[in-house]
Amino acid sequence: MPTSPLAGKVAPPELLIDAPKLIEAYHSARPDPNVPTQRVAFGTSGHRGSSLNDTFTEAHVLAISQAVAEYRAARGITGPLFMGMDTHALSRAARSTALQVLVANGVRVRLEAGLGFTPTPVVSRAILAHNAAGRGEGLADGIVITPSHNPPEDGGFKYNPPSGGPAGSDVTGAIQKRANELLEANLAGVRRVGAAEALSRAQQVDMVGAYVRDLGRVINLEAIRGAGLRIAVDPLGGSSLPVWQLISEVYDLNLSLVNERLDPAFGFMTLDWDGKIRMDCSSPQAMTPLLALKDRYDLAIGNDPDADRHGIVTKSGLMNPNHFLAVAVDYLFKTRRWPARAGVGKTLVSSALIDRVAAGVGRPLVEVPVGFKYFVDGLLEGALGFGGEESAGASFLCLDGSPWSTDKDGLIMGLLAAEILATTGRGPSEHHRELERRYGASAYARVDAPATPAQKTALARLSPEQVTATQLAGEPIRARLTRAPGNGEAIGGLKVTTDNAWFAARPSGTEDVYKVYAESFQGPEHLRLVLAEAQAVVSAALTAAEG
Repeated sequence: MPTSPLAGKVAPPELLIDAPKLIEAYHSARPDPNVPTQRVAFGTSGHRGSSLNDTFTEAHVLAISQAVAEYRAARGITGPLFMGMDTHALSRAARSTALQVLVANGVRVRLEAGLGFTPTPVVSRAILAHNAAGRGEGLADGIVITPSHNPPEDGGFKYNPPSGGPAGSDVTGAIQKRANELLEANLAGVRRVGAAEALSRAQQVDMVGAYVRDLGRVINLEAIRGAGLRIAVDPLGGSSLPVWQLISEVYDLNLSLVNERLDPAFGFMTLDWDGKIRMDCSSPQAMTPLLALKDRYDLAIGNDPDADRHGIVTKSGLMNPNHFLAVAVDYLFKTRRWPARAGVGKTLVSSALIDRVAAGVGRPLVEVPVGFKYFVDGLLEGALGFGGEESAGASFLCLDGSPWSTDKDGLIMGLLAAEILATTGRGPSEHHRELERRYGASAYARVDAPATPAQKTALARLSPEQVTATQLAGEPIRARLTRAPGNGEAIGGLKVTTDNAWFAARPSGTEDVYKVYAESFQGPEHLRLVLAEAQAVVSAALTAAEG
């Protein structure tokens, strides 16, 4: 798709949201459960939508919160529920709604002290720390009110069970089913108390402080401070701001917060590639202001609004997320004394350079479908030392091999980039170039191809036998996958691999297209051939499936 002429430029006033109008619609809109798009739908990162199109309203949050309360009661989850939120305009209203329902159902909710913002990894860490302490209060779980990097008009709701990470499909499926039943019943069965009573019955705790004080368990902060690195941080108007402020204070780092603005309209953002406001720290267009500062600092770090993603800016520019994941794996498994069984987790659309690095450090590779939920158990049990996905989300174990966060943590990934520079004297981009010399340089891309709803359904249900092609871009096909090799889970699409290239095709959940991810270790021209032939392979497989 073409890049907007506004990409990389500050959002003009006409593109900014009217926050009061958005919140008014949140309270007044009445979603119709007979309209599929207005029902509760949990994707890979919870339920998301906007009050302006009746997809994220008070009714949705009431229904989801009641469903969560019933789910935890049925499973005997009796400990506290840690609730976080980001800086999107709808987040504060949604947190209030959820709190009213949870308290009415007898849930002991814990909020950030001072009712502050609380990033996703801070909530995950709070859950794990409580459950590891085993104080007899029952297992804890959590909720984060966030649509992640989505545009300012969106709201979102994520549930994290006692494992601390994103809930699996069995959990979200049960919550989604019950929430839609409540919508269909016009919210009959939803318990609720007043906002003031709910707030008075919630406990305020210092989740951010506890997270920051524990960071020495997972990052070599002494090395970062000792190296005197000049570090720039841009929270992109998100919930990581108070965390970074405290990190700088507690650890006495030479850290500059180059953007401390909190604006629900995100009016300071430069527009993404398509001309939309999107707080995506892996996008060069969204990160334009931080990129402009790269020569003034040794390293710069960006986070999205709930801080589960990372953007790493070096003297060479914004790193491709795949490149930094490979560097992180190489460095971590050479410097951490983790159990020998701890492997490398990656999503099947992440770079194959990670596969080669994992083999180089002598660790098993665990390739899973798209979704961080597939890394949760491995990180929790120590079967994975690292789990990462191509969209700039990752987490890893503590120095002693215990779990840190079982959700994506953009804060520790940023600090890891600083640790790498501090301890080796070379930045992550230099390390990536060394990995390319050792394992080969790759070209990677993602494109969209048109598909009807029926074709999207067929693609999600393909079997390997329906792929009859024997070659891809001049190389023999080595594998045709519709299930991830790391855990046997359906990938909801197709992956085809050769010795030096691969592509994966997955239907979009929101548009009449399918997404094609591809990579080649034989250069950009070969990648273009892979992308072109990928669509032909998929078309032939869909024709066979329809026949």
